[in-house]
Amino acid sequence: MAYSAIIKPSDYFNTLLYNGNDTADTTITGVGFQSDFTWIKSRLDTENHNLFDAVRGGGYRLYSNLNDAQSYIATTLTSWNSDGFVVGTDDGVNKTNGKFVSWNWKANGAGSANTDGTINSTVSANTTSGFSIVKYTGAGSVATVGHGLGVAPKMIIFKRTDAASDWIVYHTATGSNDFVYLNTTTAAAADSGILNNTSPTSSVFTIGTANGLNGGVIIAYCFAEKTGYSKFGSYVGNGYANGTFSYTGFKPAFVMTKPSSGSGSWYMLDNKRANPFNVVTGR
Repeated sequence: MAYSAIIKPSDYFNTLLYNGNDTADTTITGVGFQSDFTWIKSRLDTENHNLFDAVRGGGYRLYSNLNDAQSYIATTLTSWNSDGFVVGTDDGVNKTNGKFVSWNWKANGAGSANTDGTINSTVSANTTSGFSIVKYTGAGSVATVGHGLGVAPKMIIFKRTDAASDWIVYHTATGSNDFVYLNTTTAAAADSGILNNTSPTSSVFTIGTANGLNGGVIIAYCFAEKTGYSKFGSYVGNGYANGTFSYTGFKPAFVMTKPSSGSGSWYMLDNKRANPFNVVTGR
């Protein structure tokens, strides 16, 4: 039986629930580490998903459900600390009487220069947990970009930050020629302009000519597979109440799914929200 080298997985990923109070400079604690990628969603209201990372810096918000360019809003998540983060009065992160979920990943701070690819990048990488944040500027032609993980990522989420553009998701289950959008419900589609039909390697990923990942300033969230900590794959639904069984080798703290063969929403489930035991219904 294989055991993970990660003794305490919650040192690298944790879901934290908190209540909003509409007060400036509110410190949210309980993450357990200094997060480098924090994804926040209101649980009661139809606010947008708010995504922040340490490479772009506090206050720079992206909406995962929209194709908008990033915006700097000083009243959103402004900074991180050793056990959480600080939020302002923006309704998307700290509404009065609001209830929020935050998903938090540890990378390696603000990042450093990486010259592994034909395009230089800034990379914040945690090789232990297999997660890195990559920032680069695309030039429009086929190129490679260093990701800093030391193993090939199984999933990469791309977003152009300086202009409106759909989120592009590469996943090992759909392959290097197909992709899905994070901000839509559309099925997976083929496009050689995404990764140029080239799978990521242990040091770089290849980008095609698609504007969404090679037309301006891009942020990419890269995830590699680690035994006992993370798993990336696919399954075929059967329509039964008990569903299908997907073996991961551990009990997941977070599950994210999307139908690839047809239109359908993304689902995000975790072990902290309403009814975290089987059958899990907090989505």
